[in-house]
Amino acid sequence: MTKPRVVIVGAGFAGYHAAKTLSRLAKDRAEIVVLNATDYFLYLPLLPEVAAGVVEPTRISVPLAGTLDGVRIVVGEADHVDLQNRWVGFTQPEGERNRLAYDRLVLAVGSVNKLLPIPGVTEYAHGFRSLPEALFLHDHVVRQIELAEQAADPAEQQARATFVVVGAGYTGTEVAAHGQLFTDRLMAQRPRLTIRPRWMLLDVAPRALPELDRRMSDTAHRVLDRRGVDVRMGTSVAVATADGVKLTDGDFVPTCSLIWCVGVRPDPFVAQLGLRTEKGRLVTDEYLNVPGFPEVFACGDAAAVPDLTRPGQVCTMTAQHAQRQGKLVAHNIAASYGQGTRKSYKHHDLGWVVDLGGRDAAANPLKVPLSGLPAKAVTRGYHLLAMPGNRPRIAADWLLDATLPRPAVQLGLVPAHAVPLESSTPEVPARV
Repeated sequence: MTKPRVVIVGAGFAGYHAAKTLSRLAKDRAEIVVLNATDYFLYLPLLPEVAAGVVEPTRISVPLAGTLDGVRIVVGEADHVDLQNRWVGFTQPEGERNRLAYDRLVLAVGSVNKLLPIPGVTEYAHGFRSLPEALFLHDHVVRQIELAEQAADPAEQQARATFVVVGAGYTGTEVAAHGQLFTDRLMAQRPRLTIRPRWMLLDVAPRALPELDRRMSDTAHRVLDRRGVDVRMGTSVAVATADGVKLTDGDFVPTCSLIWCVGVRPDPFVAQLGLRTEKGRLVTDEYLNVPGFPEVFACGDAAAVPDLTRPGQVCTMTAQHAQRQGKLVAHNIAASYGQGTRKSYKHHDLGWVVDLGGRDAAANPLKVPLSGLPAKAVTRGYHLLAMPGNRPRIAADWLLDATLPRPAVQLGLVPAHAVPLESSTPEVPARV
């Protein structure tokens, strides 16, 4: 008898944990296939530490093969789903087209950089959603400090040493916090360069981390102010140019570095499916089923899952929700074959952690507000527990960073044209 085949599209927090849980539940009674553009799961929360040279990029890239036992890995980019005939079309890395038939389908394609209609942004800004973007930013920051040291014009020096981060949410705040410490270390290695790097953090919201507890926001503001980060709330970019950015408050800031962290949007692949969406996300019921297609499930950032803890609203696009939805999808797929009973998705946030670099962090585990070293311990402990692999290597990187000088060289592996802001697959460098 042929085994039923479950195809999971995407290996982010939702897809990876759906595959891992389903493999354990199925115990070889089903063929599980993961289709993903890369052969690794990326632990996104540690990207700012990769960009700042704290953690090596391979540490947060967990290979799918070897960590998803009993799961078949197919590397390719999904580009079509035939819902009537039950197959997924995809393009392999070297351009060949292929397809996968399915009995159950999990759509966990995730999200990409959010775009806003601001002149010049798509041409001059770079996002921060993938490993190539983090590697590019690391090289770019080092390059700008090196060019500032070589420049004879003080105005050019300051422009090259000015870094503008747009978006003061979780990612943008961490990028600015780690970035300021990173450039301070770079400057310490260059005594001839007397100016201090300038980091700016912009957002139209009234405070940094607007989606989190006010006390965490206050901690972040306090740390950033102490380090000299120019935090401007109620302000964003009006126009971006090759020479700098004009802000909505009228100021013009000369800079060669515009880092776009305004948030995410569902993968554009969702819009091609012909299914009902809400703000670009696939509509599901509370069991993560796509209405009208009982064999199709959706979870993570690409799914508008009803939030039963907030009636009338959908779950926010967070790793916490994605990971738990992925696990629940696995249980509900097993239930569709008679193993157990299906369950509705309901999750209360257990708290948040924000790493601000150095000894600073903000956290509220179980709603208990923490800052400083206690928050740092909770933050790093949480990340180690959440990582599905490479834990000793990450801990070793943290230890080495705390005890040894941080080497900083630009490898030039990811050029600027390989990480355009407007990309449906930011996890894969663009070809020329």
